[in-house]
Amino acid sequence: MKTKQMIIGTGEILWDVFPDERKIGGAPANFVFYVSRLGHKAALISRVGTDSLGNEALATCRASGLKTDFIQKDRIHPTGKVRVELDSDGKPRFEIEENAAWDFLEEEKSLSQLAKEATAICFGTLAQRHPRSRMTIRRLLASAAPDCLKVLDLNLRPPYYDKEIVISSLEMADVLKLNSDELEAASRMFSLKGTESEWISALIQRFSLRVVALTAGDRGSRILSPEKESFHPGYRVPVVDTVGAGDAFTAALVHGLLANMSLDETNELANRLASSVCTRKGAWVDTLDLEHPLFRR
Repeated sequence: MKTKQMIIGTGEILWDVFPDERKIGGAPANFVFYVSRLGHKAALISRVGTDSLGNEALATCRASGLKTDFIQKDRIHPTGKVRVELDSDGKPRFEIEENAAWDFLEEEKSLSQLAKEATAICFGTLAQRHPRSRMTIRRLLASAAPDCLKVLDLNLRPPYYDKEIVISSLEMADVLKLNSDELEAASRMFSLKGTESEWISALIQRFSLRVVALTAGDRGSRILSPEKESFHPGYRVPVVDTVGAGDAFTAALVHGLLANMSLDETNELANRLASSVCTRKGAWVDTLDLEHPLFRR
């Protein structure tokens, strides 16, 4: 692990618009928020409009202690918004606005320099839906040092991905995080056979992945490497909504990998953090009690 760590999330920052209010969000923004809460230096590479929502997004980041140096300002395109509807279990359905500022992330010399200093970079497929941001993200990853941990949060949001984006993303990644629905989509895309474990093993082998983390809601989570496998049954908590929980899981996963924690220890921390997020509304939850009795086994 590098002495001076810098963990980057790159992609969308946006507003999750619930029926009664709006909350800051976006998978890489959520990831950076929770990585910072786990004690790391963190930076978000994204883009907002010069509108009131963009100003509010930047102010929210600063109020949460996040640097905004690498969040670009777009004079043409608006700050991203997603309409969110929750089902009876608190699981969200997203309606994502197109041609948002984060779709037009531009290459800058400062971004390449930041990537060279990064210990880990987390990216996804949604932010690659537009060719502009896709090219910027790919060049950013190419600028990273050889020992930088490249983490793909698959984050499949139909219709904003295709097989080429998925394959190229997997080829750039060292670590893959996905949920059960996304694993099923990948199994169909690559004609995988057998059990979930065999699907994951096939992905590890085909794309030379170091680690794959599978989240499965109330069925817990599994973290696999070529040599080991960890299963965690998850925690039963009173769910308000699950927005941001998967991104918190990814943050804990990266923390564990960089700290050389065992897969079981990493899985335990990731489940505690993600479950705690589910007990509050919105993606950014600032006061998490990870020692709550709910998390005692």
